Amino acid sequence: MNGLELISKNVSRIITLTDAEQQRFFTVLESKKVKKKQYLHSDGEVCNYINFVVKGCLRLYNTDENGVVHVVQFAIENWWISDVASFLTKSKGVFCIDALENSEVLRISKSSVDKLYTDVPKFERYFRILAENTYIGYQKRTSYNIGASASERYLYFKKTYPEFIKRIPQNHIASYLGVTPEFFSKLKKSLIK
Repeated sequence: MNGLELISKNVSRIITLTDAEQQRFFTVLESKKVKKKQYLHSDGEVCNYINFVVKGCLRLYNTDENGVVHVVQFAIENWWISDVASFLTKSKGVFCIDALENSEVLRISKSSVDKLYTDVPKFERYFRILAENTYIGYQKRTSYNIGASASERYLYFKKTYPEFIKRIPQNHIASYLGVTPEFFSKLKKSLIK
């Protein structure tokens, strides 16, 4: 399945487009390839795009003043990723987005999204529902991180995102779970026993 087919299928889960509306949508999409370890967005820069993953795996993260990396999101095929606050407010971002695998995205600029809302109003509904689902996901994750042990967080992550376990390096999963790679390694060994 090519990128346009994949994103069309994603959109059609929420809204139905006419052929003309779909073609209008395609005109705002830009294809971008990102090599493994290459940045799609760096902190301190304005995030000018929201990105739909066609191929590969990306992560959204920041690094604290002690050099500790905090992974906020992973995105694989059929997922969206962006430094949302920077994108929406056109302010300098606090997150980086880099590729964990050679990746390809279809991206949309803020001005194109705004124009798309005027030209094809259905997209306001589409992106609103995406935003609502993202917000729900962040609330669930925050609640789980506050109340669950590291082993419970890992088991939940493994059950909820089995495809991530196969593709994402252990140190990045540890960062997402809020534990050190060493602790994560011990945790996995104890769960196997």
